[in-house]
Amino acid sequence: MTSIYLLILLLLVASGFILGRRRASALVAHNRASVHSLPTYHGLFLAAAVFVPMILIIAIGIPLGSHYVKSAALSAFDPAIAADPLKASAALRDMQLYASGLYTGEASDQLRAGAQAMISARALVGWGLLILGCLAGAIALFYGYRLIAPKFRARNAFERFTSAVLLLCSAVAVVTTVGIVFSVAFETFQFFQKVSPIDFLFGLQWSPQTAIRADQVGSSGAFGIVPLVTGTLLITVIAMLVAGPIGLFAAIYMAEYASPRVRAFAKPILEILAGVPTVVLGFFAALSVAPFIRGWGESMGLNVASESALAAGIVMGMMIIPFVSSLSDDVINAVPQSLRDGSYAMGATKSETVKKVVLPAALPGIVSAFMLGISRAVGETMIVVMAAGLAANLTFNPFEAVTTFTVQIKTILVGDQEFDSAKTLSAFALGFVLFFFTLALNFIALRVVQRYREQYD
Repeated sequence: MTSIYLLILLLLVASGFILGRRRASALVAHNRASVHSLPTYHGLFLAAAVFVPMILIIAIGIPLGSHYVKSAALSAFDPAIAADPLKASAALRDMQLYASGLYTGEASDQLRAGAQAMISARALVGWGLLILGCLAGAIALFYGYRLIAPKFRARNAFERFTSAVLLLCSAVAVVTTVGIVFSVAFETFQFFQKVSPIDFLFGLQWSPQTAIRADQVGSSGAFGIVPLVTGTLLITVIAMLVAGPIGLFAAIYMAEYASPRVRAFAKPILEILAGVPTVVLGFFAALSVAPFIRGWGESMGLNVASESALAAGIVMGMMIIPFVSSLSDDVINAVPQSLRDGSYAMGATKSETVKKVVLPAALPGIVSAFMLGISRAVGETMIVVMAAGLAANLTFNPFEAVTTFTVQIKTILVGDQEFDSAKTLSAFALGFVLFFFTLALNFIALRVVQRYREQYD
């Protein structure tokens, strides 16, 4: 029924556009000087007038209809089942299977009655939304068509509609971000009711495994994040030591030294790295880079673990190179040519111009590119899982295995979990700390941009 509704919606919107433009064109042909807006704006106005009420009806009606269908289906069961979320979910699943003809067990009378009520309620909701939507669209089409007149400001009305849509899209992004923060903060608050924030932020041991029963042994339940902080920073530093110089020098070469032919070939090849899945890079790190580093370390008399921060950092740096190089290249190309010409006129060489004129002018953008690369490294998971391991070692030795925030979040939330245990809630606390870490990076980048941008405005 939803597909039929959307098809009718498209037909009415297209009809509104055609009718509105045709009516306005007739007015233009009669007296062009007296028509305020172009015929296209009249068509867009009428199409928007049809679209808004119909999309609101389906956007509001589907959640309300779904609630009504569930209530009607569960009314055939004992009220105790409807009051229990788990039992109600199981009953709805069985009724769904029975209504679809996929139920394999022996259906009870309650199940049959509930399935029949579900089918009837769905039909009622579907036809109700369809009739209501078509009626609203037809009324909007008729009313909007009557508004089209020589002095009607269709362009202003459609621009207000466009502004409202853009504002709604911006609000969705903002509300989504705020919702994520509050949901994570709520779970973090519950976690801090079980674990001291001091122990969490300054503890030197991370072992989130906790016993299910009081008589079980062998689980420490230590939630100190200092080993995770050191592991995250260690891998991020190694990655940026690889990606920073290579990405920046590649950007300088492509922007200042490479010929257009070389640039047209090299830039797409370099950016291919950004499209390589991280799981592929993780395989490469685990099967090629890590054994190579271990063999090289043993030949030098060093003790290198099979999974090391160095292997993960090097491959992560390879992944970040396109981000740094592409953004830096765009920023360098955005530096006004007049600055270069003035430097050349003073007798400076090309390398001196790049070093003392172009790079200082592009510094805010380059810092932003580096901060984006750091944020990308902090949020990476698969490469660290496959190349650096899961051991929460408190070490700054790049040859040892370490772990990061994201890896622990992924590990904790795998499989069936109890969301009231300290182990599971610790994943939300890690996400909350990681959020503020990336927020601090973005704040630093913004301050750098604000401080140096004024010198070159």
